[in-house]
Amino acid sequence: MRRFASCALLSCAIACSPQRAEPAEHRDGWQPLFDGRSLAGWHVSARSGHSATSAHRSGGRWRVEEGAIAGSQDQPGNGGLLLTDRKDFGDLELAVEMRNDFGPDSGLFLRATEEGVAYQAHVDYHADGTLMGLYGEGMARGFNHYAFRFLDAPDRIVAEASAGQRVIEPTRWAEIWRAGAWNELRVRIAGQPPRITTWIGNAQIVDWQDPEVRHPARGAIGLQLHGGGDFTGTSVRYRAIRWRPLL
Repeated sequence: MRRFASCALLSCAIACSPQRAEPAEHRDGWQPLFDGRSLAGWHVSARSGHSATSAHRSGGRWRVEEGAIAGSQDQPGNGGLLLTDRKDFGDLELAVEMRNDFGPDSGLFLRATEEGVAYQAHVDYHADGTLMGLYGEGMARGFNHYAFRFLDAPDRIVAEASAGQRVIEPTRWAEIWRAGAWNELRVRIAGQPPRITTWIGNAQIVDWQDPEVRHPARGAIGLQLHGGGDFTGTSVRYRAIRWRPLL
């Protein structure tokens, strides 16, 4: 009798135990690009113009700190580009959590070449910069679209936008951005020429259709560390980096 009771308890334990939750980065087709521990699957490119300061072309200093990718200039003015080893990303959504110091210039690169030519989603987290605008990085026929600009602090913006984009009103900024905390940035690129849409959290920032084919339809994903100035004492930081293909 005891043996049957033990079997019944074991059956109940198996049947009643909760199912293991699917990792958040795997839900709805999301796939991780960063394991939270190493730079496996990524490499530093020193071939972009941001790492051309003097003869020093190391591409900046990239490391993993507290579960995030952190990048800094390794000498004044010397930036670089951290690229995925994979170079065939096309139509996709990319999401990251960002907590950068206010000062250095960065960006999310889409369809990037080893030389850093790409569609860039701005992470210009500095005075007179903007977040989740769009820029034709290194392109012969470039463009620049944005929805607001920072003043002299991360909690102060000015209602200004490029032609065709919706202005972000300063009164809404406190609802969209949490200064000093981790915030999610997301960008969607689809088609050739592509339509590109960006978000900060749930707030749509830019929605733009490129009117011409000016860049290949596939490439790497990259994190930029801008060259110029002296930002050796500051860092850009990204975690929870994930993507999903658009079918």
